[in-house]
Amino acid sequence: MKVKVDRLRPVAVVLAGVALTAVLTGCQGGDDDTGRSSGRSAGSSATPSGGAGKTPGASPSAGPSTPSGSKASPSSAASAAPDADATPTAVPCADGPPTVEDVDPDEIALFRIEEIDGITDKVNLVLQHGAWGCPGKDTDGPPFVVTGEDSRWAVDQGAYVTAVTPIVESTENQRIGVQELIDWVDAHPDSGLVFRYTVGADGAIHRLEQVFTP
Repeated sequence: MKVKVDRLRPVAVVLAGVALTAVLTGCQGGDDDTGRSSGRSAGSSATPSGGAGKTPGASPSAGPSTPSGSKASPSSAASAAPDADATPTAVPCADGPPTVEDVDPDEIALFRIEEIDGITDKVNLVLQHGAWGCPGKDTDGPPFVVTGEDSRWAVDQGAYVTAVTPIVESTENQRIGVQELIDWVDAHPDSGLVFRYTVGADGAIHRLEQVFTP
């Protein structure tokens, strides 16, 4: 029996070695297949858009170039066309007597001057509030549209007053005295000349500057 065991021992060792070699070979073959499969997957995912079907190593095509002086394509011409909805709308203007919300808080139209009984240092301006209207065909600028309701506002005799045409012969504001303004308005009642005004602490107008209207 001892002899048989000794004889079989080399055979068993050889068989074990063959089995181990087969196992190792099978493992290496699996790793190699997996590696190649992963490589193809990574390569396909890294392919640039539009590069499918191209010969490996070929440089990507830049696409057909537009000849010099050729017309733009319809799509590009359409994109360059202005949008009709983007056209700016006209600024609204008063085409009738303005409401209280529409009137200009800093400008008035001067029509007449009235003396205040018993007060020598102030006179009343008879004026109307308003807003700038839509320009007419025969004018170079918009008209000042009034509310149609007279108001009376005191102006100090020492107020700072400037005037342009037709009170003075200039389109640039010229300093004049309050009495000069009174004399012109008395001689030209209901002219409706437009003035910007500033009120002092006593509630009277202390600054009056005529607005040039073409």
